[in-house]
Amino acid sequence: MKIPLSTVEDAGLVIRAMRKHNGIRIDDFALTAKVSRQLMTDLENGKPTVQMGRVLLLLQNMGVRVTLELPDAVAPALALEQDKRKRRRASFPPTTSVPADA
Repeated sequence: MKIPLSTVEDAGLVIRAMRKHNGIRIDDFALTAKVSRQLMTDLENGKPTVQMGRVLLLLQNMGVRVTLELPDAVAPALALEQDKRKRRRASFPPTTSVPADA
């Protein structure tokens, strides 16, 4: 089933419906999802300041795939931005921590 996602409230309704369909209490779901009960409550109530990264991770962990549908005309600009990000990441490799006794 595909539904449009344009607000936090849309995501919250989906998450609430999936949770209730599976008969899971909100506090149990929050514990399983490793998020606070408050985040779950805020999300399910459509609070617009909920962190997008946490919402996307939660949806992903629930098996909900989120995609963006862009106009074809945007594809070249997107490819350029993706290439820029790839080059930036390549020029700044992740740092490794040095052991304390070194």
